[in-house]
Amino acid sequence: MNTFKIACIVFSACLSGAISARADNLVIWSPEKVSDHSYKATVGFRLPMEWEPSAGADVALASTKGGTLLPDSEQATLWGRITRVSKNPAGQSQQDLSVRLDTLRGNGSLAVSRSRNFILSDSLDMQTTRSVSLDYDGADAGSAAVTATQALTLSQPWTGTSLSAGGSVSDMSGNFSSSVALNQQILPNLDFNASVTDPLSSSQASNLNLNYRVSW
Repeated sequence: MNTFKIACIVFSACLSGAISARADNLVIWSPEKVSDHSYKATVGFRLPMEWEPSAGADVALASTKGGTLLPDSEQATLWGRITRVSKNPAGQSQQDLSVRLDTLRGNGSLAVSRSRNFILSDSLDMQTTRSVSLDYDGADAGSAAVTATQALTLSQPWTGTSLSAGGSVSDMSGNFSSSVALNQQILPNLDFNASVTDPLSSSQASNLNLNYRVSW
């Protein structure tokens, strides 16, 4: 608990100093009307540096038709992130350090992740992702959990086919969870996706989706 609080304070202080020094830089402003009576918005700042820092808040609320706020619909989450992207002719890699704090419920998270995209062969691209996160639950007697995840995706750009596999393990339950997914682009705006969660266990679950996207 103390370690998590110290990390959040130090990380927030560094971002606050950078943002106050160049507050006239890039502004993050993303409002969205989720439904007729619910809204959310992301506000913050981003600085164009090698290790790009950004910080801000996610706010949201929902109400009934009469204008009464729905219980537990409010959201006020502070977040900060430091990202570094490295590119070369064969691909790119990205490193992230992020922190989130739910000011209404006392939950928080601190995460470190790294991903790499590169050309594996003339017909295959590969993406690897690794992450470790520390999640703090203020409502559950201040419990904390560490979760490690790893994922691998092989894709064939010419056919729009990709095969991905991933796994995660948490120190709270000690259980290992895995998934396998296949994605196929049928048309420019039409995708087919099939996935299986925990394929080697008796509690495996399958999912099939056909997604069509329209932009205007």
